[in-house]
Amino acid sequence: MQTPFYTRRSFLVSAGLASVAVLADGSFSSRAFAQSGLAPTQSMRGGSNNYRPNAPMVEKLGNGFWVHGTVRRAGDGAPLKNVRIQIWAATTLGGERAPQNHGSVLTGPDGAFRLETAQIVPNFGQPHAHLAYDDADFQTVFLRPVMPSPEDTSVRADFVLAPA
Repeated sequence: MQTPFYTRRSFLVSAGLASVAVLADGSFSSRAFAQSGLAPTQSMRGGSNNYRPNAPMVEKLGNGFWVHGTVRRAGDGAPLKNVRIQIWAATTLGGERAPQNHGSVLTGPDGAFRLETAQIVPNFGQPHAHLAYDDADFQTVFLRPVMPSPEDTSVRADFVLAPA
């Protein structure tokens, strides 16, 4: 029996790659990606909801839940230290607009950040956090990672920043 040229697996792989290219709106072939393989993070829809510029630096925003991730430079992927990341969410202490649920942290030498908060709760049916980079050195990025379950005790968001 002759092996077919076009298999189900090759169709699914091709369809997936085509979808990524369409959803990326052409950024799949952006200059930064072509040069290094690491494209900048795009802002997520709804990421800027209830944003407050210049949220204060905080040690923590509650107990028992962790928001964490990394910040790297587009192009070479180098970790970015001392980058300010703003975090806010609806928690057991109040909604996304509550001042006690807004704060900023700095990345460490390895580009990592983490902030302990109160448990994030569903807002509009989905438990999610909001994170932002909005300083002058790189392009602004707003993220809104959704947690698979309200029982999760952490959420991760990684930034790849392009120069402003």
